[in-house]
Amino acid sequence: MKLKICKSDVKGSIAAPPSKSYTLRALACAALAKGQSRIIKPLVSDDTLAMWDVLSGIGAGIRGEGDDWWVLGGNFRAPHSDLHCRDSAGTLRFTTALCTLVPGQCHLTAGSSLARRPVGVLVKALNDLGVQCCASGGYPPIMVTGGKLRGDEVSLPGDISSQFVSALLFIAPKAETGLTIKLISPPESKPYLLMTLQCLEKFGIKVQADPDLLAFTALPQSYRPAEYSVEGDWSSASYLLALGAVIGETTVTNLNPNSLQADRVILDLLQQMGAHIDIGGDSIKVKRSELKALQADLSDCIDLLPTLAVLAASADGMSELRGIKRARIKESDRVAAMATGLSDMGIGVKLEDDRISITGGTFNPAVINPMGDHRIAMAFSIAGAIAGDITIKDAECVSKTYPRYWEDFNKLGGKAVTHGK
Repeated sequence: MKLKICKSDVKGSIAAPPSKSYTLRALACAALAKGQSRIIKPLVSDDTLAMWDVLSGIGAGIRGEGDDWWVLGGNFRAPHSDLHCRDSAGTLRFTTALCTLVPGQCHLTAGSSLARRPVGVLVKALNDLGVQCCASGGYPPIMVTGGKLRGDEVSLPGDISSQFVSALLFIAPKAETGLTIKLISPPESKPYLLMTLQCLEKFGIKVQADPDLLAFTALPQSYRPAEYSVEGDWSSASYLLALGAVIGETTVTNLNPNSLQADRVILDLLQQMGAHIDIGGDSIKVKRSELKALQADLSDCIDLLPTLAVLAASADGMSELRGIKRARIKESDRVAAMATGLSDMGIGVKLEDDRISITGGTFNPAVINPMGDHRIAMAFSIAGAIAGDITIKDAECVSKTYPRYWEDFNKLGGKAVTHGK
C-alpha cells in the first residue's frame, strides 16, 4: 500500500499504544509461571501475536478476553510443528531461551528480515550452558533440544543486543544451580535490561544485578502467576510527540513519565532542541517550536534514530547523532534508510561508521521506500506532514508495532491518503 502524505496541521489528543517491549516480557514471564496470569491491555500487533503463537506452540494456554490476555503457564511441551517468529527479534531471542526448558526439540524459523539478523552470541551462550542449540552460520533458523539447563556461569558481550541478555535472564532461575551472567563488554540499551528485571520481579523472580549491569545472578526460583498492566509505549509515542513539535500541537496520553523505557528520553531530547513540553499525569503535550540542532548519543535508545533524524532535518543547524551502528542491523539498515530518504528530500547528510550528521533544511517531494521497516515509515510521515507531497511505499509495515498508526495520524489532523498499491 502506498500512502501520499500531504502538508498537515496537527492538533489533538491520542492515547499511546501499549508497550511492545513490556508485552513481550510479560508474555515470557507468564508462560514460565505455573498457573494463570492476566496481562492487562497488552499491545496487539504483528510482533506480540508472533510471541503468542510461539508460546502457544510450546504449551502455554493463551486467550484474549476484552482488552486483556490470560496466560496459563508452567507446562511446556514439545511443539507439533515449526515455531515461526515472523519478523519479531524479541520473540525469536526470548523464546529460543525458553525452548531450552521444553522436553523435546524446537525449530524456530524467522521472516525474511529477521533471518538476516545474527543470533550466534545467544546460541553460543546456550551451548556453554549444556544445551544443544544450533543456527547455521549464526543466523536463523534455530534448532533447540531442550533438557537440563546446567547453570553455573556464562559470559557474553554486552554491546551486541540487550535482548540476548534478557533471554538468559528469563531462564536463569530455572537452571539447576542457578545462573550468573557476566558481560565482557559494557552493555548498551541498559534501560531494556532494567525493564526485564522489573518484569521478572513482578512475577516473583529476584535477580542480583551489579550497579553497572555487568553481572547478574539468579538462584533457582519458581515464577509466580501475576496480574501485569502494560504501560504505554514511548517508542510509538515519539512520532506523535515529534509531530506536535514541528507542525502543531499534540497531546499523548497513557504515558508513564517515570518509565524505565529507553525511549522516554525523547522528552529530554525534544527539550534540548527547544520544544515546548507540558507534562500532566500520564499526559504529554508538545507544541510547535523553532527547533535547534541536537548533539546526542543514542546508544541506549537506538530506536529513536529515525524520529530524531527527521527532527534534525527540520531543525536550525547541523545535528550529530552518535552511537548508531546497531541501527544497521534492525528490521532494515536504518542508518542507510534514513540517509537515503533524507538525501532524496534534499537534506544534507554525512555518514560515518557510528554517527550521522544532518543539516536542517527544506524538504523536497520524494518517494520513500521504508524497506519494510515500521519505524522508517512512521518517521517519514513526520517529514511528509511538514512538506507535503511525500509518498511512502509499503505503508502497512507499521502493523509490526503500531497497527493503528495511520488512523491515529489522520485523527490528529495528518493527511495520509491511499495512493495506489
